[in-house]
Amino acid sequence: MEKNLDNSIKRKLNCSDASKCFELLESILDGEETSESKEILNDKLAKCQPCFEHYHLEKVIRELLKTKCTKQLVPAELADNIRQKIQEIK
Repeated sequence: MEKNLDNSIKRKLNCSDASKCFELLESILDGEETSESKEILNDKLAKCQPCFEHYHLEKVIRELLKTKCTKQLVPAELADNIRQKIQEIK
């Protein structure tokens, strides 16, 4: 079974070794890639729809988490206000 995404790209609808492929994809997203693993990844993404979807979903989730989970400075006035309220409660 193949899925025609556009006129030139056809990908398999089922991955023959999903757990191994997903492990490779995640290690690459974690920055543990080599030039050989990048070539394998590019080949997989071109041929396998589940791997293509998993890779892009993981990539979007990681980018979203990276932007939402960054430390932001608290305004000094707010921090002082909170400290003062805590001292009043004690």
